[in-house]
Amino acid sequence: MNKLKIAIQKSGRLNEDSLKILKDCGISIDNGKDQLKATARNFPLEVFYLRNGDIPQYLRDGVVDVAIIGENVLVEKGEQIAVAEKLGFSKCRVSLAIPKNDVYTSVKDLEGKRIATSYPNTVKTYLKEKGVTADLHIINGSVEIAPNIGLADAICDIVSTGSTLFKNNLKEVEIMLTSEAVLAVSPKIQAAQKKLLNQLQFRIQSVLTARTSKYILLNVPNEKIEAVSKILPVLKSPTILPLAEKGWSSLHSVIKKEDFWEVIDELKQNGAEGILVCPIEKMVL
Repeated sequence: MNKLKIAIQKSGRLNEDSLKILKDCGISIDNGKDQLKATARNFPLEVFYLRNGDIPQYLRDGVVDVAIIGENVLVEKGEQIAVAEKLGFSKCRVSLAIPKNDVYTSVKDLEGKRIATSYPNTVKTYLKEKGVTADLHIINGSVEIAPNIGLADAICDIVSTGSTLFKNNLKEVEIMLTSEAVLAVSPKIQAAQKKLLNQLQFRIQSVLTARTSKYILLNVPNEKIEAVSKILPVLKSPTILPLAEKGWSSLHSVIKKEDFWEVIDELKQNGAEGILVCPIEKMVL
């Protein structure tokens, strides 16, 4: 039986979020703790638990067909590896940071400086585009300590909240790229696995759409139905059901989570009452 081989990070936040999206897609994974490989019980899928930095090579070699990986790792190590889907979680940025008391006006201030990083290719490309030459020190882990021990004048590292920089008396001065988890595809994926990938993508897209949407129910005077319907554009048309009270109807539709409060205010201004908002588990368009 053909199976789709997917790599995910062995541990950490990306591991948890990757397993969650597979679970939300209805895929049950056998416990992979302390294992390098696990099998799904109800989908032709094998999960490989790997070090994040090793995944691009596994994709290039065709050892795995797809992977859930950070864009930042693909930029650094994943040349010519295609992205099938952006997944919307594990968001971060790859940034340059310097001691907080240092004066900074532009990236030109880094000319001739020492930069500690785990992302040498990303830094080289960025600085080359800016016409800056610097001395790179490649460090795996705990990059932020480098300026404090005199090893470097600046660092390049991933940043999410910025708390680690703050704790180490550093300030973010340049954002080189923004990143999130993506579904990456091996250049050697076979036709049979592509079909399975299409099935997986369909499920993922349904889950992601649901995560950014809300199901809404509201009561509206019949003469306001047309006006209120124009405020609810996500689906083709809202579902309209007559209420027991004459002259009123119940409208059911979907709204984008990011537009929630603006839409609610507009609905109320147009006569909507009894508004209920519910989460959506899956959404197939």
